[in-house]
Amino acid sequence: MLNEICDMLDGYTGRDKIIRTLCYTTKLASGLYAQSDPGRAKKLAIFSSKMSQTRATLRLFDDLPMLAYSLSYGCGSKEPDRWMGLIGFVTNLIDHAYYPVDKICWLIEHNLLNVENPTRWDTINSMLWVASIYLNLMNQAFRMLLIKQRMEAISILRLSLDLVHAGSTLPKGMLWGGRFQTWHVGLIGSISSLLGLYQYVAKKRIVKQSS
Repeated sequence: MLNEICDMLDGYTGRDKIIRTLCYTTKLASGLYAQSDPGRAKKLAIFSSKMSQTRATLRLFDDLPMLAYSLSYGCGSKEPDRWMGLIGFVTNLIDHAYYPVDKICWLIEHNLLNVENPTRWDTINSMLWVASIYLNLMNQAFRMLLIKQRMEAISILRLSLDLVHAGSTLPKGMLWGGRFQTWHVGLIGSISSLLGLYQYVAKKRIVKQSS
């Protein structure tokens, strides 16, 4: 457990997840203590706010990594579906618009930039954030749908092979019973078994990626 926590803290993504968790758990605790212990609730709210500010400060350096990712992603030609590629491309554009707006909000918050309507920038920032999450959600849904369709197609093929195999064990005169040679049965069973192994490994990989 200690090694896993240290591995998370060594990288930006893992560290951000820990800071985010601290931010929202203390915000939750602050809300729960609001009536019973206002003093503790205030301290927890301050801690939550500082964690949120830390995340906002770290996001100031996300532009170049995002640019590198967008350049490698391109127009989404590597995606298995053209709609997924299009959604991914648009999501990247929205994220590139989000980061400069987020910086403006950071500058406004720390009184380094004066604007006529600070709330407008916060609203634009939130709208871009919502749009990015929604498109990422849609892309993930498309991805899971494609994976599900592929797995179902493999299941249909595997079960069809099992049906052929099972029918071959019937007495002669019933369906195709007794018509297959030994190597026919071995080939059909081998393909079905390999497909079953592939599904087993693929499902474990999907579960691991989802977690």
